[in-house]
Order: sequence, then structure tokens, then C-alpha cells
Amino acid sequence: METNLRWVALTAVAPVAWGTNYYVTHEFLPADRPLFGAALRALPAGLVLLALCRQRPHGAWWWRSAVLGLLNVSVFFVLVYAASQLLPTSVASTVMAVSPLAMMLIAWALVSERPGISHLAGAAIGLGGVCLMLLTGVGGVSVPGVLASAAAMLVSAFGHILAKRWSTSADVLASTAWQLTAGGLFLLPVAAVAEGPPPALDTPALLAFGYVALVATALAFTAWFTGLRHLPAGTVGLVGLLNPVTGVLLGTVVAGEELTVQQLCGLALVLAGVVLGRPTRASRRDSGPPPAVNRDFPSQVRSGEGGGRRLRS
Repeated sequence: METNLRWVALTAVAPVAWGTNYYVTHEFLPADRPLFGAALRALPAGLVLLALCRQRPHGAWWWRSAVLGLLNVSVFFVLVYAASQLLPTSVASTVMAVSPLAMMLIAWALVSERPGISHLAGAAIGLGGVCLMLLTGVGGVSVPGVLASAAAMLVSAFGHILAKRWSTSADVLASTAWQLTAGGLFLLPVAAVAEGPPPALDTPALLAFGYVALVATALAFTAWFTGLRHLPAGTVGLVGLLNPVTGVLLGTVVAGEELTVQQLCGLALVLAGVVLGRPTRASRRDSGPPPAVNRDFPSQVRSGEGGGRRLRS
């Protein structure tokens, strides 16, 4: 149980970092360059992780990296960037909190993880908290922004569970690096054609991109996919509810957005949903089939030998 809680704590790094990303993007990054914004977030993060893991894709991971990079990075980052520019910090982050339920249903279909009663109850309570935080009379809510955020939620939920299904055949750090690098490489030529030359960035924007790439992307995605490797998707999805909590609190403390009694009640419900979905021995045991044997790795790696050697494609 203590081990599970440690994995939960590590996984929580991701939604907290993503919650701060809305504010940083909204305040410091150019609003009219979502494609370049997404590319400059993904590619540096992927290259940093590649330098750390020093592994190239192997076997099926060449096309898997492309698929996951397209879903989890290219499409997702553009939608999140657009939502961050069109919506207040609190609204942009809370729309994404519907993802726990989406992740549970997709995980049931893709990795045979049937959601437990506690996970479903946590998702329902968390969703109620999201509704309280959204229905606060915040002015200027953009319908395209809400649609972009909802689309980002669905794309990421499917992509994350697909990554969980494939994750037993690659190191977490390496597979995260491959996804981010592939997604960034997809975005660069599209950004050049659609948006022209890269935007001129002042010092605050450069620092913001550094934070977004290293903390809200490289660190956050590694923590998130590590959590998906070791925990049920329902638990990870509910930990993701810390995203709107962070977004709302940061929007209130830093951006000066109003925090109402209704929002406070919503935050309490969200936190209750996270606690209700905490992992137990039973949920961990029943979360799905045992990890598949990694048939893409050489036999000496599967047997634990030569763990420090660089893999070759």
C-alpha cells in the first residue's frame, strides 16, 4: 500500500505541473502561434529526455512512437495551447477534469481494466466538483475554447491508455522521449507552413518556454506515464483531478481571478474524488492482466542482463 501511495505521489507531479502550464501559457506565450507554441514545448522536452535515456526506438516502437506522438503531443498540445489562450485559467483546466471517466471507459476496452466502484464514485464526485467550479458565472467563456479543451481531453485519454497498453515493451523514460520527439517533429513543418517564421521571443517568453518544456512536459509526462505503468488507469485519472485544483488556485492567487464559495465547494468535491479513488491492494490486483513479455527487447535485456547497455534498433 505504501508503495502504491508513492506511485500516486509521483504521478501527482504531472497534473500539478499541467495546472500551472495554463497560467504560464496564457500570460507569457504568444497567443497567435499555437503550432509553434506546441512544437517549442514538445521537441526540446523530447530531446532532453533522449539525451538522458540514450535509446532509440526499436521494432514496433518506430510506428508506435509516431502514433502516440501524434495523439499525446501534436494534436493534444495544439488544442491545449488554443484552450489556454481562449479561456480563463480556471475554466481551461477544469474542462480537462472530465478525463478520469473517459480514461476508465477506454482502459476497460483497451487494457481490460474494469473500473471499480470506488473509481466510478470518485469520478462522479470529481465531475460534480468540476461542474461547481465551471458554473460560477465567469464572464467571457469562449465556446471554441471549451470545445478545444474537451477535444484535448478525449484525445489525451485515448492516447494515454494506448501508451499504457504498449508500455510493457519499452522503458518509460525512453518511450516518453520518443513520443515527445516525434510529436515535435510532426509539428515543426506544419507550423512553418501555417504560421510562417518562428515568433520573436523576449526573455520572459523564453523562460516560460523553458519551464513549459522541462517541467510541464519532460518531467510531467515522465511522471504520468510512470504512474500509468504501475497504477490502475482509474487511479491515475483521478489523480489528474489535481490539474483543475492547481489551475483554479493558481488563477486565484497569481492571476487575480475570483474564487467563490461555490468554487471552494467544487474544489472540496474534487479532492474527495481523488481520495476515494486511492489505490488499494484489491484494486491493484484486479486492475488488469499481468504485463506482457517484452518481445521487442533482446533476450539479455529481458532477463535483466546488460541493463546499462544502449539498445540498438
